[in-house]
Amino acid sequence: MEQIIERNKGFIDGQQRSRYMFTLGEYELPLYVDSIGINPDQEAVDRTKGYPCFHWLQTIEGEGEFELNGIKYSLPPGNGSLLFPDVPHFYAAKPGKKWSTMYVTFGGVLAASMLASLGIRQTEWLNWNEDAPITSQLESMIEQAQHDEDRTGLNASAQLYRFLTMIKIYGQKGGRSSVFQHLEKLDPLLHWLDYHYGDPDISLTDMAEQLGISSRYLNSLFRQAFGITAYAYLIRLRMIKSKEMMSLGDKRSIKEIAQLSGYRDPSHFIAAFGKAEGITPEQFRKLHGLTTT
Repeated sequence: MEQIIERNKGFIDGQQRSRYMFTLGEYELPLYVDSIGINPDQEAVDRTKGYPCFHWLQTIEGEGEFELNGIKYSLPPGNGSLLFPDVPHFYAAKPGKKWSTMYVTFGGVLAASMLASLGIRQTEWLNWNEDAPITSQLESMIEQAQHDEDRTGLNASAQLYRFLTMIKIYGQKGGRSSVFQHLEKLDPLLHWLDYHYGDPDISLTDMAEQLGISSRYLNSLFRQAFGITAYAYLIRLRMIKSKEMMSLGDKRSIKEIAQLSGYRDPSHFIAAFGKAEGITPEQFRKLHGLTTT
């Protein structure tokens, strides 16, 4: 925590309150930044009707306090809140404390659906480990706004997309581990699968043994990290590897590619490929201008 506070102090030293708005062209972007900024001395804000855009607010020094639906939430360093549009709220520095914040507000026709795809469907309170790049990404966005003339909002929109995915990867909700932490636990197995996916005898038990955990816990980790079971991940990996072989002009037959991808029976491979890709392996080859000899 001390490292977070020292780094944050370095960022806000000499900073003045700043807010950058973005002028869009004739066509509104599906995901756009409304405003972004830094407030070295955050004042109290009472929005009885909420804010019209999505609103991310995070602490960089000191500590703030939110009130939402009659419940109070603290916001120390390494914590942020993502408020949904039109949600009434009040926030202010904790009594006797200075509170410095960074924020970004955003909208767009795809904003809500993108957040839903990231598992965020309502106002959330997130925290993260001090080595997570969430804060540095928002700092980079503010610095770009200070120096660039992003008149279209395209640069800001691209950075916003990256920022929201970082919240998904590194953000922790309700004391639960982040996606990144799940991936760290799975990493030895994922590397092992990269080398052994072609073994048709791999079972869920074999995968769990690589990490010394139960099959049930293994599936839980995969669902948290990828949204699918461990065996479904293996099937997708086999499909990816088979497509790599075919799209690189590999002259092997479909039977050989099936065997290299972990299928003893070519018909099983063809059926699995069709279910996953919507076309046969031969049609995939033709799609890429490749044919067997």
